[in-house]
Amino acid sequence: MTRARRHKSEPIAKRKRGSGATVESPRPILLSRQIVGSEPHEISASSDFAEALSKRDSTDDSPTSAAFTQVVIPRSTPELLAEIASVWDLHPVLVDDLFHANQRPKVDRYDDVLFVVLKSAVYIDSAEEVEFKEFHLLMKDNVLVIICQDDRFIDGTPIPDRAEDMNSYFTSEERQWISDRDLLSLGPEALVYRLLDTAVDTYFPVLDGLQDDKDGIERQVFSGDTAAAERIYLLSQEVIDVLHTTTHLNRLTQRLGNGATKYAIPTELQAYLDDVTDHLTRVLAEAAELREALSQILNVNSTLVAQRQNEDMKKISGWAAILFAPTLIGAIYGMNFDDMPELHWAFGYPMAIGLMVGLGVVLYTVFKVKKWM
Repeated sequence: MTRARRHKSEPIAKRKRGSGATVESPRPILLSRQIVGSEPHEISASSDFAEALSKRDSTDDSPTSAAFTQVVIPRSTPELLAEIASVWDLHPVLVDDLFHANQRPKVDRYDDVLFVVLKSAVYIDSAEEVEFKEFHLLMKDNVLVIICQDDRFIDGTPIPDRAEDMNSYFTSEERQWISDRDLLSLGPEALVYRLLDTAVDTYFPVLDGLQDDKDGIERQVFSGDTAAAERIYLLSQEVIDVLHTTTHLNRLTQRLGNGATKYAIPTELQAYLDDVTDHLTRVLAEAAELREALSQILNVNSTLVAQRQNEDMKKISGWAAILFAPTLIGAIYGMNFDDMPELHWAFGYPMAIGLMVGLGVVLYTVFKVKKWM
């Protein structure tokens, strides 16, 4: 059965109810917490952006330069994006980017606002497809806003429906960043780099899944399965998508590195960014090797197909020659000339039949010896 494939840039249609009315989306949930001196505080849930910022102001009566606020928006709405644009007085070009998903990874600065587009990856093994999840990061002053565009958090975990489950996710030991406390003390830029590293790390399981399927394709090719070619093409498309996305992520890290001096990024953060770049380099190298391997497998498959077709043509040619011999004898004795020898001979018919069978047997034996049959 042919697998239906939705292009990655196609939006998922909204479900409709009854007489064509669209289902009203619930009010968004904003999860915010302040990180003071690298210590994450308690998670607060809000229903609008202004409320999330006001809770930030009330969590610490004596904020320090090391304090910053993380605001996570698991599911955004146009109304919420418009509120963020209004509260922060965002640049019109930035507002336009916020309202349009399916963007390539990039980083831009608009006055005092840093805008970052990240994409993590999830491999759906049953469909042999790579799904990219997009995230928009907005950083202004000591506030970092993380806007999820799809159905997963940046580490690939599905976004739950209940606020309690979301709270449990962010209060887990892994999301408390116990091992990254020194990094978090460097401010919101550190969290941007941490999220970038998390997004890049999601590509390694994807490459493992693609590698496993590549190994399966190799076995399929040498077993003579005729469906291998289509599977090679489809998997090559997924590898190319990974290459394109990680290439843009690599350019993103380069731009962050180029602006390190201009925007006074601490040396520790620059070293952390170098580590993220190393991970990206590994991803790019493995993806390029995987693409080359699939290209070679396709060439091998084409060679094997041509070889099998050549064997089939030998068999067809052999049987055509065997059938041609009795046809030639029958055509000669079917001309019915009066002066043809053996035409009125009593043994003429048995002789003709014997010639036909004898030539067929001789040709079959010759072709069998030459391994054409």
